[in-house]
Amino acid sequence: EVQLVESGGGLVQAGGSLRLSCAASGFSFDVYAIGWFRQSPWKERQGVSCISSSEGSTYYLDSVKGRFTISRDNAKNTVYLQMNNLKPEDTAVYHCGAVPDQCAGWSGAYDYWGQGTQVTVSS
Repeated sequence: EVQLVESGGGLVQAGGSLRLSCAASGFSFDVYAIGWFRQSPWKERQGVSCISSSEGSTYYLDSVKGRFTISRDNAKNTVYLQMNNLKPEDTAVYHCGAVPDQCAGWSGAYDYWGQGTQVTVSS
């Protein structure tokens, strides 16, 4: 059974930090790129960051560059999203998704999705 399980969300004050984890099982994790998307009631689903399968190329939404860092540990089948200097506009449900090999900006390209983890940033 394919699973992506996000964890690490929570409530934090503006300027604080969280580290999200995306634990994968049931598929060949090391040949998939993993992306983080976020969804809030007042915005469309938005691609936040992505890391490719092989060379580990990384991509970031402009508004999170310099604050968020994505990494992967293929031995643990896990991708991390370190989020620093969080802002209220970062509040959303964060989902991770898996797409073969290279990152994609379109959520429809992703094969697998997790259920999401809530991140709430208070001002």
